[in-house]
Amino acid sequence: MKPSLTSYFLAQWGLLLALSAMTPAWADTPMIALDVGHSWQKPGAISARGMQEFAFNRALTEVIAKTLRERGFRVKINGLDGTLDDLYSRPRLADSADFLLSIHHDSVQPQYLESWTVDGKTRRYSDRFSGFSLFVSRRNPRFAQSLVCASALGAALRAAGFTPSTHHAETIPGENRPFADRENGAHEFDDLVVLRAATPPAVLFEAGIIVNRADELRLQQPATQGRIAGALAEGLHRCIAVRP
Repeated sequence: MKPSLTSYFLAQWGLLLALSAMTPAWADTPMIALDVGHSWQKPGAISARGMQEFAFNRALTEVIAKTLRERGFRVKINGLDGTLDDLYSRPRLADSADFLLSIHHDSVQPQYLESWTVDGKTRRYSDRFSGFSLFVSRRNPRFAQSLVCASALGAALRAAGFTPSTHHAETIPGENRPFADRENGAHEFDDLVVLRAATPPAVLFEAGIIVNRADELRLQQPATQGRIAGALAEGLHRCIAVRP
């Protein structure tokens, strides 16, 4: 005997319900807000060969976003078009996210800079320091989780072959940022607006030092950007659970 049309549809509906119970809802997938540091009007540091930091930040953020989506996260990007000049609007745009990661590239204090000529122009550089840095703010309402994530990100970056820089902990004007986790390159920087004014846990990431002439070239390589993105995704998986 053939099953009735009603019983057929009931069976199909039951199958759909069973499948939906096995698949996480989109809303349950963690949302990562990626903040592209600086803007075209406020471009940040200038590299040893004259490239604006914002261009480095923008390129790396796009690679990170792609990798995070492939690893099961939802991603929103703030400031990709280069018009986000208001510091206080950045953390507000991340209010709906589960985590905020601000992407930057680093420089050093003026006393460490030297001059050289490249493409007929005098530029400033310093090869004294190299490596990544991470920052958290104790004024963030979820500081504890921010620090857990900063440590996880730093550990994953180290496992991928990257080394933290120590120059931000120097007791000199403009630095003196104490370590929150020395081994994994995490510092306390309580007054950073993008961190202290954020609702979700938040970390600022300095991917490398672009006034270092060797670092500047490495950080532009797709292979390096891919390794950084993969390490950040691994670190976020350790501190922000993605439902199976």
